[in-house]
Amino acid sequence: MNVERTSDAPSLTSKKTSKLFVPVENTVECNVVLCGILEQLVPGESTRGRRLALILHGSMGFVASPYLEVLAKIELTRYHRHKDYLFQKRLALSLPVDSFRFDFRGNHESTGTATFAGFKEDIEDIAAVAAHLSSQYGYVIDLVVAHSRAVCSAMKWMCTSVAGSEVRTFVNVSGRYRMETVYNLVSPTAQKELDARGYSMLKAVVAGKRVEIKTTKEDVETYANFDVSHVWTDFPNETHVLGVHGLKDQVSPASDNSIYARALGNRQPGTYSLCYLEGADHNYTGFTDNIVNLILDWYHQAEYGVLKTGVWQTGTRGELSTETARL
Repeated sequence: MNVERTSDAPSLTSKKTSKLFVPVENTVECNVVLCGILEQLVPGESTRGRRLALILHGSMGFVASPYLEVLAKIELTRYHRHKDYLFQKRLALSLPVDSFRFDFRGNHESTGTATFAGFKEDIEDIAAVAAHLSSQYGYVIDLVVAHSRAVCSAMKWMCTSVAGSEVRTFVNVSGRYRMETVYNLVSPTAQKELDARGYSMLKAVVAGKRVEIKTTKEDVETYANFDVSHVWTDFPNETHVLGVHGLKDQVSPASDNSIYARALGNRQPGTYSLCYLEGADHNYTGFTDNIVNLILDWYHQAEYGVLKTGVWQTGTRGELSTETARL
């Protein structure tokens, strides 16, 4: 489904912004403290039983590194990813519910170690944040919006935990399903480094500061072998899902979102709405307002109970390009 590129900025709803620090206790690594931002619509009132959106950023992006060949060709993942990159902050400030976005461990303001294939650690971080917001504030996580690697981590959490299974709405933004396609991103130069010494140093820019991340051959293999097939059998039947993918995504194949649609489209009463954004890349460069407005519209329909499984906006006629008409 084609969504026209628009400059209409969504209205801001947040009335109070607070920085929180959440310790991660059930993990092997010591002294992991996650830094996040809580946006509140009605500060001063009790948060017990109030709905909350959890916004999750993807894995690190790299600059000046031969490791990912595709990243040398496009300008979309040159910065280390964190809670305020891309559309996350704009979305958080525009949602009709309170929201929390945080840096996964080792990213930006959170302590700990960031790794290329840290799915297990991601899941531990999500669980810690969810437990903290529930026990300390009484929040009920109603919406989870995940981008890139966080899609796989969030779905695993939702498939394997009681708290995750109770999430009512989920947004899959550019999630990878065929994990082995990560090998397609490894450049010949990086492959030589991995074969020769077993690792490659990835250089990233984090909030204006340069950092280096050591990624081993085992890290790449762990990423490629991460199993996401559990979504076919264990994903909550009641959860409504929106799948969004840019057709110019050169990092995660756009067709992977259709696999998620096949896996989750036969659940009831849960639904799967699939939307492809023509012209959008992996990081939705120039499409921030588009994706934020899309998520807001979909969440609004979820509120009214009118979501149906299928292509987003089925039956709504719009301007279709030749490329979109072929989809």
